[in-house]
Amino acid sequence: MTYLVPLALFVGFVISLVMVALLVRAGRRAGMLDSSGSEGHHKQLRSIPNIGGIGIFLGAVVPLGIGLGLLSLSESVWSLLPGSIRPPDDLVAQSLPTWVAIVAAALVLHVVGLVDDRRPLGAGLKLLVQAVMAASLVLLFDVRFLHVLDDFGGIGWSISVVGTILWILVITNAINFLDNMDGLAAGVAVVASTIMMIATLMNAQWFIALSLALLIGSLLGFLVFNFPVARIFMGDGGSLVVGWLLAIATVRITFVDTGDPDYALGSAWYGVLMPLVVLAVPLYDFTSVVVIRTLQGRSPFVGDQQHFSHRLVARGLSSTRAVLVIWLVAIVTGVGGIFLGSVAPWIAILIGVQTLLLLCMLAVLEHGTRSEGGRG
Repeated sequence: MTYLVPLALFVGFVISLVMVALLVRAGRRAGMLDSSGSEGHHKQLRSIPNIGGIGIFLGAVVPLGIGLGLLSLSESVWSLLPGSIRPPDDLVAQSLPTWVAIVAAALVLHVVGLVDDRRPLGAGLKLLVQAVMAASLVLLFDVRFLHVLDDFGGIGWSISVVGTILWILVITNAINFLDNMDGLAAGVAVVASTIMMIATLMNAQWFIALSLALLIGSLLGFLVFNFPVARIFMGDGGSLVVGWLLAIATVRITFVDTGDPDYALGSAWYGVLMPLVVLAVPLYDFTSVVVIRTLQGRSPFVGDQQHFSHRLVARGLSSTRAVLVIWLVAIVTGVGGIFLGSVAPWIAILIGVQTLLLLCMLAVLEHGTRSEGGRG
């Protein structure tokens, strides 16, 4: 099924490219332009449509939904297909309900984001919806990490459940936060998705690989119109969906198998930390912004011009160069993450130190007097 992955990437790219091109014109004609957001949100408004998330959703999620519909066909229909593209019956039975729930939740978040882009719903309501979606997936479909904690009884299970829900919320909002400059969120998401897709191909986790390929393709199609200078923004209707799909992928991918010495991504326990390395850049931005706003006595979820991309611009970089620097750092940390679970402990420590040093480099670059810049 390996050849289906580039096909999925191509499908996602074409759908997104065509739809976003149409949305650029439709958004201007309908007046669906960049909005100020919720009360207290500080940003520089630009007369640019913010409905690009529709194109991303149509490219990444709709084909996935159609594929799930085809998978639900009877066994007699599947028996007519060549064995090379026919998924195992037991795999379909186990995975289909979970993936339907993932797609349904993505649709809910997409609609909530689109509504918020037109009429601000408030951070509390959006966070509540995200929490309900995450909790439903974790509790009803057992989509969570650290299952090994179940050996410690109810306490271990609870830690796994709560930790997974919090992780999904953090990653979803980290991508949402990162959508503050032209090409930034989409580019970093392409990097993270590509790294994780490579991991799934090494593991032969085809469902996740195909979903990530669709996401990569749709983001690349969107970037054609979003890379500086942007002609369209993804808005919350896009960033929430992208964050959700990335978060779910990190939970679904098996990054380490301690019982199999031949496992592609390794058998060392610290392999489970791979998502922290791959998503180090959005996590750094999310953490730094939350800390800054909290120390200022402000809500962490009310936007402003204090993201680390803005701080790089304040230090003297142009917006485009700041975005490219962040992309490059995301690539460097991500590549290191692939090998985390398959290397000796001392090498794993070096990978962790490298990641921290790169983030420290960003901290040094952004140090200095701040000025207004970017979109917010």
